[in-house]
Amino acid sequence: MPAGEEFARLAEPFRPELLVHCYRIVGSIHDAEDLVQETYLRAWRSYDSFEGRSSLRFWLYRIATSACLTALEHRSRRMLPSGLGPASDDPDRPLSLGEPGTAWVQPLPAPQSDPMTADPAAIVASRGSVRLALIAALQHLPAKQRAVLILRDVVAWRAAEVADLLDTTPAAVNSALQRARAHLERIAPVEEALAEPDEPGHRALLDQYMLAFENADIDALLRLLRDDVALEMPPNATWFAGRSAVGRFIATKVFAGPSMARMVRTEANGQSAVAAYFAHDGIHRAHAVQVLTLTRTGISRIISFNDPDLFAPFGLPVSLAPARVPTSS
Repeated sequence: MPAGEEFARLAEPFRPELLVHCYRIVGSIHDAEDLVQETYLRAWRSYDSFEGRSSLRFWLYRIATSACLTALEHRSRRMLPSGLGPASDDPDRPLSLGEPGTAWVQPLPAPQSDPMTADPAAIVASRGSVRLALIAALQHLPAKQRAVLILRDVVAWRAAEVADLLDTTPAAVNSALQRARAHLERIAPVEEALAEPDEPGHRALLDQYMLAFENADIDALLRLLRDDVALEMPPNATWFAGRSAVGRFIATKVFAGPSMARMVRTEANGQSAVAAYFAHDGIHRAHAVQVLTLTRTGISRIISFNDPDLFAPFGLPVSLAPARVPTSS
């Protein structure tokens, strides 16, 4: 078998987990996709020199991590609105966009395959390690600390292996890991036990949320929100906290009447999510991917990524066919 065909056959199964790995480091699905492409191009070009002194998976992770660190040398840290300043207390004021050049954290589509059915060595896409709150917190770490934390605590590399990749010593890796863990503990939000997407109560809560949006029913929506709920809407820097402020903003600035919104269930970052389509000229067009933090006491966070370009990575259409109207018999 020619080397190129052999490489494609052996390397392709690792693509989904490498995408998640790059995403954890850079916080962007678009950048992660580009970096995985770069990883495979680099690996294909040098496959003839790969002598099997390590596993192919380990070798691909080395290349991918190096590509991510090189990319981060020239890119700004990605943020969420809550990382830029306090919540607004006036839902009636116009929203403010982020400063020019602001880079936003992006959501991660659900993996194409169930990681629990994969080889144990490849189980790196667990829900907890891609929660949106964690990805946003990781962005506050220096790039090398971020890589050390992910390689040691998620991918489960040994300190010596990480040291070899970063051209440093195992002692330096362990020191960086301790600093990264300590910093993350200070800045990462403490979340109560989240309702998992496959729990019946969780599914019912999500169905009620979608229905409230489609019916523009603010009273129904308010019953689903916790008192401490937060709403973020990148690329808007403005965000809101508390049921009263969030509800008032949605009622006056989002809801435009029944049937003006259509919602499609999806999943992002190991959490439930919905794709929101808003009506324009009679057609429901892509508007936002909303990632929801659903707890057993209600919805505690809504991050609405108002970017139609995110629909393609999620495998979502950019518009929906008109709803079928029942005909009388």
